[in-house]
Amino acid sequence: MAEVQSDRRTFFLSFIYGIWGIITAAIAVPASAYLLFPPRAKKAGKWVEVGDFASLKTKQPEEVVYRRTRVDGWKVITEKTSTWLVKMSDSEVVAFAPQCTHLGCAYHYDDTSKDFLCPCHTSAFSIDGKVLTGPAPRPLDRLNVKLENGKVLLGPAGSSNV
Repeated sequence: MAEVQSDRRTFFLSFIYGIWGIITAAIAVPASAYLLFPPRAKKAGKWVEVGDFASLKTKQPEEVVYRRTRVDGWKVITEKTSTWLVKMSDSEVVAFAPQCTHLGCAYHYDDTSKDFLCPCHTSAFSIDGKVLTGPAPRPLDRLNVKLENGKVLLGPAGSSNV
């Protein structure tokens, strides 16, 4: 009877150690693959067409909505976003990120004062993005812009210059 008890105990211990080995391998293989073969960096996004340069009025901001592709780690996200375009001259356009630089609230353009106003904490910005009043610590964030064949193109997501 002692021999049967010993065989059963040996069997169950072997079974438990075998399961532990399988679980360890299931965790170790992907972890070691991640450590030994890190993911390749994805190429930066492409330039996105957001409007027609000829349709913009000089010194009259226009909010445009467009779709962009953003890379976040391994995820590639297509999202709808907006920007403010201001045609400064016949050859220059500026694009501002749509968030206030204080706490990220969405601001709007006020035709009567000819300024950008943030409704959250009353920051005000001039048409060229400079802080006029309020708690905003810096000017509006500018996005990379280029003109190509009469179209306004915005740079890849995350490529802003302040």
